[in-house]
Amino acid sequence: MKRRTIRAGMAPISGPVRRSLPLLLQTLLVVAVALPAGMAAAPAFLGPQTPANPAQPAPAWHQAPGTLAAGGGTTDGIEPLTAAAPVPEPGSLAAQLNETLKVDGAGSFTGVVQDAATGEVLFDRSGDQVRVPASNMKLLTAAAALRTLGPERRFSTRAVAGAAPGSVVLTGGGDVLLGAGESVPGAVLGRAGLASLAQATVRALQDDGVTGPLTVMLDDSLFTGPPLNPAWSPEDVAAGEVAPLFPLALNSARFDPAKTTGPRPQDAAMSAAEAFSARLATAAAAAGLTVAPGVVRVPAGTAPGGGTGGGSSDTGAARVLAEVQSATVGEQVDLLLRTSDNYLTEVVGRMAALAAGKPGSNEGAVAAVLEQLEQLQIPADTLSAADVSGLALANQVSARQLSEVVRAITSGADTRLRAGLAGFPVAGLTGTLGDRYMDATTARGAGLVRAKTGTLNTVIALSGYVVDADGRLLVFSFIGNGLTPGAANKTALDRTAAVLAGCGCR
Repeated sequence: MKRRTIRAGMAPISGPVRRSLPLLLQTLLVVAVALPAGMAAAPAFLGPQTPANPAQPAPAWHQAPGTLAAGGGTTDGIEPLTAAAPVPEPGSLAAQLNETLKVDGAGSFTGVVQDAATGEVLFDRSGDQVRVPASNMKLLTAAAALRTLGPERRFSTRAVAGAAPGSVVLTGGGDVLLGAGESVPGAVLGRAGLASLAQATVRALQDDGVTGPLTVMLDDSLFTGPPLNPAWSPEDVAAGEVAPLFPLALNSARFDPAKTTGPRPQDAAMSAAEAFSARLATAAAAAGLTVAPGVVRVPAGTAPGGGTGGGSSDTGAARVLAEVQSATVGEQVDLLLRTSDNYLTEVVGRMAALAAGKPGSNEGAVAAVLEQLEQLQIPADTLSAADVSGLALANQVSARQLSEVVRAITSGADTRLRAGLAGFPVAGLTGTLGDRYMDATTARGAGLVRAKTGTLNTVIALSGYVVDADGRLLVFSFIGNGLTPGAANKTALDRTAAVLAGCGCR
């Protein structure tokens, strides 16, 4: 579930693919990043347009370019898909997919492929059978967060004046991507920095005429319920797949932002508070003030402003000394999809629950996700959810439900969901697909397939979207359960998605 980087040297690929793939991947990376990043994303999927050159053997996005476009940050060259593009013939498509969607060892695959524009099911292998989805569960949470919170919402981390003179209460508001240093505008991880918060806090205290020693307290009462889900394996917690959940943390509850694997801090809120206290001491010293050692956690129900929870916008009579704001929800959704971060996903799920008027707990997050599926008119009566990140083996979701969520994101009526498009890993280029699609059997999907991965010990899943060789947008979901650990089943899914990318299938 960790993010992987692209290796400098790709595995050898034989034949013409070897000669054209590196250049193709460079260009597709420019397009893949640019396409969903702005207003061009929805028109690219929805607007009808006559093909520019119907005589060419394959569309432009499947051709190796002769040169790279200068300044590839614009989207002027991205044309809308044509509504007249032919839909794959189900029989022909099934014949090809059945050749690739085969298990290596034990277990079985289910799968669904749909035409994004119409919802027509083009391939169905037990698509309504619920299965363990692994991290494909994050797609449901992403959609729920974008709908309840909105893609432009930000979370505030505040320093609030306590009851005693000189007391400062660090108040968590849902940002677990805090940085220890100064705020970095434009960043996602570290957009809000504790050093910047500390400096602004000292300035506010000086304006208040505070001269005595400062004390730091922590209010992390925004979330309720157990911080660890009993459905999670203790081995996964020990390995750092997740950790006790709090409404504020540094680096998505990592000790080092550069290391995204290994054990996580077990009290991420206190770790953040101690880092804030250290930054406050530095800023205070420059102003001739001192900070008492240690951080005290505010007892539940006694937070400044009535103790209604750390991230509440209603702080009552308490004065907000300073605050820093997170990256947008849209940016955080992109990050959690691309890197498959369980901790960030679970926190975003709890924030969605609070926005929907539910408790900031696991139960509240699950209820918020299911409610949004209902509002999207995606049948969820067979779905069971034990968490919102997909780490729990008790989750049960069908390939059809997942493909419908992808369809809602790419083509649905709620355009807020388009903010999630950029987060889908790109085959062979980004995120959890960055080191896949590197051999001759999968290379035709490189740079074209965009999909969320899912991996547990005996579970793999892949759900996403691709424009086929005829210019038709397809959405898909494939789930394998009961698989032999270590077998070559990821390759089977990659080959299958690559078939969709190269499909004329008529």
